[in-house]
Amino acid sequence: MAKKATKSTASRQVDLNVKEAKEFLKHIIDNNRYLQKTNKPPVAVEVVGDSGIGKTSTIVQLAKELDLNFVKLNLAQIEELGDLVGFPIRQFEVTKDESKVWIDEHAVDEYTRLGFKFTGKNRMSYCPPEWISGKSTGGILLLDDWNRADIRFIQAVMELIDRQQYISWELPKDWHIILTSNPDNGDYLVNSIDNAQKTRFISVNLKFDINCWSEWAENAQVDSRCINFLLKHPELVTTNTNSRSITTFFNSISSLDSFETTLPLIQMIGEGSVGGEFSTLFTMFINNRLDKIISPQTILTHESDDYVVSQLKSTIGKDDKYRADLASIISQRIVNYSLFYAKHNKIEKPIIDRLAMLMNEELFAVDLKYKIVKEIYNGDTDNFRSLMLNKTLLKFLTK
Repeated sequence: MAKKATKSTASRQVDLNVKEAKEFLKHIIDNNRYLQKTNKPPVAVEVVGDSGIGKTSTIVQLAKELDLNFVKLNLAQIEELGDLVGFPIRQFEVTKDESKVWIDEHAVDEYTRLGFKFTGKNRMSYCPPEWISGKSTGGILLLDDWNRADIRFIQAVMELIDRQQYISWELPKDWHIILTSNPDNGDYLVNSIDNAQKTRFISVNLKFDINCWSEWAENAQVDSRCINFLLKHPELVTTNTNSRSITTFFNSISSLDSFETTLPLIQMIGEGSVGGEFSTLFTMFINNRLDKIISPQTILTHESDDYVVSQLKSTIGKDDKYRADLASIISQRIVNYSLFYAKHNKIEKPIIDRLAMLMNEELFAVDLKYKIVKEIYNGDTDNFRSLMLNKTLLKFLTK
């Protein structure tokens, strides 16, 4: 059974959100390339986190962004050690014209025909595993759930980490080993890793961050109503109700045009996926008509300024009726959708004018206005460079 993590083990981990983790891993990969140029071994990284938090998907995205080959081996699901490190094969030493080479047993006939002679020496070696065969350019080797594997696999992983090779084969240059694991805190059935093993790699802890999740959800086109709900209740993301199960719940109800007329169905689906507390709060969210909050797409692209302003005023309120929680949700959605929109559309004057209008109106608190403008600009400076040409928006960028 899993044991509680020791204080010394925990102290060697740093908490990072998805964005921070990707930047950290990019640095490690760049640094590994520097190390390999000086004939030093590259550094492996372990990403620790609760199930469903996005460890694997983060590394998949990183490989795509860096245009690297990607190999994922789930060590908890592999039964044969050879699937990780290759299978043993007998080799013979042969000689011809004073040169000596080691050949695999299946190549004996061919080398004999070429005039090679046996020296009498033989050895057992390992052929490269299939997952690395034919891959010469750079890549990421993701060893998923590695601390759920049995001790044979863990020891083999240590060998790969130490020297980037296993007995007779080695990883090509510019390959980087990343491990993922669940915390050794008693909540998961994992093998404890001792300190001698932990000193062979850097370990970071992936934490849930609601803003990172909401940005991902915008790009993944998760139901807009559901994104608003989790932005309002990020405390509901726990070890048992993780972001993966929550996204599954959201996807399973996204085809429903009207939440309020299908509450019994939503409650049933929710209790079977995210539990009673989550489902009850989601029901309250619908009963309070918060699923009717104007979408960020409408805010940015609706033809009428007056319509957008009236919808926002009725939702956010003013003075003693000002809903700071809803204003914060909507401001984050505006940022996320603006960045999503820019990936698929050219940012033209109507979008800039709409953002400027929102900043001129007394809708959001001043700190939220600064947040909206700065996060949009910093999130995609190339596409939103024209923000600097608008006097209203420039004011929020330069203070």
